[in-house]
Amino acid sequence: MWLDFGFIDSSAVLPHIRFMAADIGSLFDKIFGIFFSSSDPEVEKRKQLKAIGKELSKSRYKWYRPSSEEALPSMGKFFYEVYKVIGSAQVILANANSSVVLKNVVVEMSFSANQVKLRDQLTEESIKERAKKASPKELALQVKNELDAFMAEFDVEKIKKIDALYSNLELLVNFVSFDYFFLLKKFDSGLPERTFTYSPKYEAIRGEYVVDDLKDFAAVAYSLPLDADWPRIFAVIKAYREVEPVAIGSWNKLMNILGELRKSFYIEQLIRHLSKDPSYAVQPVTVSSRIVDTYLQKMKTQTEMIVQQIHQENRNAKAGELLNQIFGTSSIVRLKNYAERSNAQFEKKMLGGYLYVEELNYLKAFLIDYFKRDIRALTDLFLVRGKWTIPSTSTGYSSSFHELLELSDAITAFDDRLAEDDDMGAKLRNMLSRADRDKEVVKQIRTQLKDINETALKFLSTGTQHFIIIARNLKNILEDFEKSPHGLISNWKELELNSDRPIKEWVIEVYKHIYAFVMLMQLYLKDG
Repeated sequence: MWLDFGFIDSSAVLPHIRFMAADIGSLFDKIFGIFFSSSDPEVEKRKQLKAIGKELSKSRYKWYRPSSEEALPSMGKFFYEVYKVIGSAQVILANANSSVVLKNVVVEMSFSANQVKLRDQLTEESIKERAKKASPKELALQVKNELDAFMAEFDVEKIKKIDALYSNLELLVNFVSFDYFFLLKKFDSGLPERTFTYSPKYEAIRGEYVVDDLKDFAAVAYSLPLDADWPRIFAVIKAYREVEPVAIGSWNKLMNILGELRKSFYIEQLIRHLSKDPSYAVQPVTVSSRIVDTYLQKMKTQTEMIVQQIHQENRNAKAGELLNQIFGTSSIVRLKNYAERSNAQFEKKMLGGYLYVEELNYLKAFLIDYFKRDIRALTDLFLVRGKWTIPSTSTGYSSSFHELLELSDAITAFDDRLAEDDDMGAKLRNMLSRADRDKEVVKQIRTQLKDINETALKFLSTGTQHFIIIARNLKNILEDFEKSPHGLISNWKELELNSDRPIKEWVIEVYKHIYAFVMLMQLYLKDG
């Protein structure tokens, strides 16, 4: 066959050749795809990214040019419009998520009328005013009942609603707190912060510059509950800062826009394309706050502390009166080692220390200053010279008297053992030096302190009981002295002759001192 290329019309043939070449290329692509695409993740990834790029090009949101991977001015315009809506709220809600006041406002706005009344009764001022008329026990009971009634109105459903409202508020703060200004400066470096009279001059920029910003924005924007009770949330903020955070109309429009944007998955697709990760999924910020339990626990603690403080003040006042009555002063120090100054070393290690310093000093002082002098002299008169009609009736008196003599020596020995150069004090000092390095030693110190304090408490309780027994016997003796005929002691005339003072006055004076001391001890032992 004779072929003459000179006669061929190349302009007519060339398109057909190109078409055939394209068909052949497409055919090879398909064959290549069948045999290789499923086994090569990178090829599949490129294919997915190409498909994502096509979807982005078709989207009505023109924020991004997939072919050049550029963020376009329309993206900047969108974020600027959002920024205009929430700009003032950024200032109003700065640090709001850490505000205890805001949490309290959310809880307190849910109070019923009865709870408002009860809350007002449980303020420090109200409780202290009532303390002037009610006894400590009556006051404590009143406050407990009011607190129980207040808390009872917080049922599970009410607590759930309050916690959910605050959680939504936190999500709003997260959304508002996003750094829109930092993102917008990338589109217009001359943009001033929160100056909305300025007309931005947006420029197209490389998409990689904003991909992290988009991830952060999506995380807070996707977490916003679009159907939340925004009027109530804004009312809470107004109560908190006394100003509207956002115009409600503008906010509702923004919620509609965000809802449509989320439904389109445009931001998610954009991030996938820019980050070269077809499987990327937005991770919304999750918030599940429980502010009601914290509020109620704090209120309970504060209320109990107020009652305890009032009780402490009353106790200290009564103790001061009794100390002056007994000793003529309220400053009593008789122990050298079981002392307040020794507690500094324990406080540094967050340990309790010696718990009954004041009380044990009072007991030791009373034993030294009064028991071994006035009470002993009077007791010698009755137990040594007195003739008891029934000898066994003086046994309790005699036993308690001798127990108190031994107790005084036991307290001195106990205090001496806590000296730094004695066995117990040296042991404690040694353990304290190792406490920072060995947690097991801290446990040992706590056990040791517990034993020491239990010993001190035993001294106090047994000592008080013995003084009560002596006081009862003195009361019986005084009654017998005034009776005729006498039934308890038979030689009153002899006792009167051997007494340095009028017996009746002496017994009454000693009895009053013991009674005052027992009252002093009971102020502390009731708390213990």
